Amino acid sequence: MTDLLTPKRPATDEKPGRFTKRGRDGLAALGVRIIGLGLAIAVAISVTPALVGDSSWFFLAAIWAIVAVLVAVYATGRALPAKYLLPGTLMLVLFVVYPILLTAKTSFTNYGDGTRGTKEDTISQITGASVTRSESSPQYNLTIATDGDPASGPFTFFLVPQDDPESAFEGTAEGLEEAGDGVTIDNGRVSAVDGYTILNIKQISAASEALDEIAIPTEGGNFIVRDGTSEAFEGAPTLQYDEDADTITDTTTGTVYSVELRGDREFFVDENGERISDQSWTANVGTLNYKEIFTDSRISSDFLRIFAWTFIFATVSVVSTFLLGLLFALTLNDPRVRGQKIYRALLILPYAIPGFISLLLWSSFYNQDFGLINEITGLNINWFGGALSAKVAVLLTNLWMGFPYMFLVTTGALQAIPEDLTEAARIDGASGFEGFRRITFPLLLVTVAPLLVATFAFNFNNFGAIYLLTGGGPFTPDNPTAGGTDILISYTYRLAFGAGGVQIGFAAAVSVILFVITGVIAALQFRATRSLEDVN
Repeated sequence: MTDLLTPKRPATDEKPGRFTKRGRDGLAALGVRIIGLGLAIAVAISVTPALVGDSSWFFLAAIWAIVAVLVAVYATGRALPAKYLLPGTLMLVLFVVYPILLTAKTSFTNYGDGTRGTKEDTISQITGASVTRSESSPQYNLTIATDGDPASGPFTFFLVPQDDPESAFEGTAEGLEEAGDGVTIDNGRVSAVDGYTILNIKQISAASEALDEIAIPTEGGNFIVRDGTSEAFEGAPTLQYDEDADTITDTTTGTVYSVELRGDREFFVDENGERISDQSWTANVGTLNYKEIFTDSRISSDFLRIFAWTFIFATVSVVSTFLLGLLFALTLNDPRVRGQKIYRALLILPYAIPGFISLLLWSSFYNQDFGLINEITGLNINWFGGALSAKVAVLLTNLWMGFPYMFLVTTGALQAIPEDLTEAARIDGASGFEGFRRITFPLLLVTVAPLLVATFAFNFNNFGAIYLLTGGGPFTPDNPTAGGTDILISYTYRLAFGAGGVQIGFAAAVSVILFVITGVIAALQFRATRSLEDVN
């Protein structure tokens, strides 16, 4: 009776005095959390000094906010759903939301070639370029080095005073400071620096334009500039900047230069409108980029035509690849077909080849004189010579590249449809086509409709297919900007990164507009597919 009333311990394979499997898993999970949180905190601590030095307060606050959220979620046993949602949410914010916001912010600026620097850097370069030498100007033996690319920098001046050949200084656009350890001085000149590459005369000549813009500020308000390839001197600038008035004054002539907006750029100009320099800087231009898109005749004159072709290109690409992929999937889904695995492997080969290689190969296939297509068919078509034939070539190539994906998707969707439904339709007297139209196809669309919408959005901005195959051409002599096969993204790419130089702010504005257009079209398509939700 006593044995019956005494509670018994549950049976277990673990021996007394040893950790159970659950206990070991718990310790392992705890160890992973400690290591992960420790790494996150260590990374935040390591980047803090650099961010503080650059005054990057936003990124500093963002990094520590992320660390605080990670600690709050994973250091305790609470907030269990957040432990699974947090990684995906962080990835979404960092790799989707933040780039979109940054692109939108850039679209309101004039950032691009000639305007990449800040206003402060530009003023420093303008005033530094006016440095003149005097009889008492300190002289330096100069060694130019870089810890990056010898052609593009960043560059650092290593200076040895000619009156003190045992001392060495390191000079950048930020200022002058004593050189640290790892600097070797031979015969009054720096000959080696740990972590840096010393530029030779040929490399200095190639980078002379960038080197001429470097003016190292000193404590006395003077600047150190290079004098040839191996010497430098400290001198006083003849141009003085007045921060309160936001003007630059030429102390030798008394001319005052103030800021004036011209187009999308700001310059220092005198009372007659003469620029002191062609240098400008990154500035907020408001909605100027968007106004240019809709008012510039170069863009608006061809916009509707290119938009129509873009829509046709995306629609035909989706429909044709889907129908061809579905045809192959239906054929190989029949159990009577032998060698299904071999056929399926062959059909997905175009999908396995990198897209840029396929496009370059197909570009050569369309050559009129020795292209594979004309040789096989016996035709003599100049595929890229006319707009219509070039568009046909683009659509055929995109069909070849896209149908394997649709074949894989529809094959999986067909195999997920219960055979009982099609069997019941045959018993009720429905033909094979009738059963496919009323049962198989609607159930198939429930699965693939979102993928069709996503594929449309991809092809709407399929820059690679156009750029690598036709380059947007053919072009006419009277319109070398808009080609016969240009879609919106390739057309605006040529405008933003063409002969006029890189206009990143303008390109960002175009990207925002394309994002909105694609989003609206995708939203309408998703809304149109809601009726499929009623399919059971």
